[in-house]
Amino acid sequence: MKTQRHAAILKIVRSGRVASQEQLRELLKAEGFAVTQATLSRDIRDLGLAKVAAPDGGSHYAPPLESSGIRPHLEQLLPAMLVSMDGVGPLLVVKTPAGGAQALGLAIDGAGWEEIIGTIAGDDAILVISRGERARRAIQTRLKELAGLPD
Repeated sequence: MKTQRHAAILKIVRSGRVASQEQLRELLKAEGFAVTQATLSRDIRDLGLAKVAAPDGGSHYAPPLESSGIRPHLEQLLPAMLVSMDGVGPLLVVKTPAGGAQALGLAIDGAGWEEIIGTIAGDDAILVISRGERARRAIQTRLKELAGLPD
């Protein structure tokens, strides 16, 4: 449900100017998503929406620019963020300092490695789901090398 709601929010803010959370809440309700103000605030934060100034003097929500180049690359984050790794079968758990998993998970996803099916990031751990045990071992080796850790 959250994924569909996030998709609806992005569709709404991309298709027109939304000046307030209340307006966005009403537009979401018309799409079949009844949400509280607290849930909508979390969704806005999770999606990285920002209030931007409009030429007419008002402001509206805008989605984040995906190609802004602001996201750090995996090679930049790994040396500081990789605490440990352990895996079994196609699953790899990557440990980070508290609060680091989201950023490192995004960087891993952004690397576009074919061996990786997807990632799930919490606060200090990322579950990397690979295409099999051999792929998981290759991912572990690459991550260690990029982090500058001994084999």
